[in-house]
Amino acid sequence: MKSFRNILTSREFRGAMIVLPSLIFCAWVAREALRIDPSFEPTSITTAQIDSAQRHTYAEERVEPDSLFEFDPNTVDYHTLLRLGFKRNEALGIIKYRARGKRFEIKEDLASCYTVSEEMYRRLEPYIVIGEEFALRPFAQRDYPTRTFDSTRRARYKRDSLALVPFRLDTATVGYLSQIGFSVRQAEVLVKYRDMRGGLRSIDEVAECYVVSDEMIERLQPYLIFEAKEPTTPTLLELNRADSAALVAIRGIGAKTAAAIIDYRRRLGGFYRVEQLSEVRGITEQNYERIVQQIWCDSCEIQKISVIFAPAERLAEHPYLPPRTLRKLLKQRQLKGGWTTIEEMIDEKIFTVDEAARIAPYLRFDVQQPE
Repeated sequence: MKSFRNILTSREFRGAMIVLPSLIFCAWVAREALRIDPSFEPTSITTAQIDSAQRHTYAEERVEPDSLFEFDPNTVDYHTLLRLGFKRNEALGIIKYRARGKRFEIKEDLASCYTVSEEMYRRLEPYIVIGEEFALRPFAQRDYPTRTFDSTRRARYKRDSLALVPFRLDTATVGYLSQIGFSVRQAEVLVKYRDMRGGLRSIDEVAECYVVSDEMIERLQPYLIFEAKEPTTPTLLELNRADSAALVAIRGIGAKTAAAIIDYRRRLGGFYRVEQLSEVRGITEQNYERIVQQIWCDSCEIQKISVIFAPAERLAEHPYLPPRTLRKLLKQRQLKGGWTTIEEMIDEKIFTVDEAARIAPYLRFDVQQPE
């Protein structure tokens, strides 16, 4: 038998001796890099091993329910969120949510964070604890910082800086109200409310303003001076109880206008001031000036709407709830269940301060669904 060298030519043999060591070296490097076990066979990985690896990976991202613990979403850190069962991107989303100045005032606020699923919220809800410094408090119990303005045209407002003396609320300014205990924002709303009603003539009318707490009523009542209410002229027509025939008897109101007034009154729930009559379609400025001299409004006749339990169809009928505002209201009501004061709705930007003052007489905040 011929030797291997005799089979190849001299040139081929020299080439083989050059290439063969290189191949052997590459094979050795590849084996060391991959740490290949010579006895390893690809078919030795079983389905059970794959499932075990997947479970181990999932366990790194999620924790079992029996390992849950109480936490405050306002202060919990990234690693604790991972221990609670959030994935990395979900935990980071909560941290970024807080970094934008958001805070969780009630448990349900966590559900509004876009990285928290409904399933995750239901799982964690029993363990959520909102710290006292973050918890939502009733409007009347909140602390308001003293506002200091420059001296060009403004004064310094400081709460409780003046001793109470008898005064007329109908002539009180925002500055004066701010100095006797109201916040600047409360004072602004109260003045707007007073001007919309054409004045405040009794303590009951003051109490109807949503920014005035019972404690403030009790404190101010001994010092409030009201002008004597002029007796209602018998010839004036009460707008909320008037039927079509009574309205037509008013100079300036025809059958078509009377029907429009009754329809608008139904959608509103009643008039709380005669100026609202100018909002009725078909009433001209000239007719309005003539009509308001012959009517008056009893605001006690207003039919209020439950902002928590009223169906969407009833809310959609109200003239002071345009579609965009209604969508925000219904969305937030579905997420959190409702509100206890209209101030909460202002904080959530459902209403502006002016819109809230306008619609406040028509809203009722029920704790339980009316029978």
